[in-house]
Amino acid sequence: MIPWVRLDTATIPGASGELRLMQRGAEFSIMIGSNELMNSRLSGSEEALASLSAAKIAGRPGASVLIGGLGMGFTLRAALAEFAPDAAITVAELVPAVVAWARGPMQPVFGDCLDDPRVTIHEGDVSPLILAGRKGFDAILLDVDNGPEGLTRESNDGLYTMRGLGAAFAALRPGGVLAVWSSGPNAAFTQRLNKAGFAVEEVKVKAHRGRSGAKHVIWIAVRRD
Repeated sequence: MIPWVRLDTATIPGASGELRLMQRGAEFSIMIGSNELMNSRLSGSEEALASLSAAKIAGRPGASVLIGGLGMGFTLRAALAEFAPDAAITVAELVPAVVAWARGPMQPVFGDCLDDPRVTIHEGDVSPLILAGRKGFDAILLDVDNGPEGLTRESNDGLYTMRGLGAAFAALRPGGVLAVWSSGPNAAFTQRLNKAGFAVEEVKVKAHRGRSGAKHVIWIAVRRD
């Protein structure tokens, strides 16, 4: 069996953990401690985050889309395919090294998606962009940490509190969609989304397209007005 090789490490701003970029043949993994945050073989649910969101705002001209978390680029590439050609897509990635990995060792996974003219990369926390939005976005897609029950950074939890959901609601245009990826269900989070003014669907999606195995959860929350 081909062994895993550690390519690089990166500190997480505001956290004590360290990300490790691992490679085994053509497969990549990003880990923290003993937990695998993402793997280049498992793309189904991240792609669904974009496709389910795009379906909710289909037909909107010049859609403004905010993606929280670059990861391995699965959500971004799906967004480029699913949203209209005139969409503007901003990706906020907290860890600068993840962007460097996308342009470096993981370039075979990313292709040229970071250079698409529709894409703007923001190296920093997604929260300030949400707070400054004020009905500026048609869709906000969050693939930050491990979902509402995070692993890497306590301050990420603020995105999923009532205050954080209120900020997302305010940043969306009427009928806009907040889509949230999670490794598993969270009934309390579903309740908070409803209380924050969203019409909520909780969708279970296969981690790997067309295969059995693990399922992840995506909340599709449409702003009610």
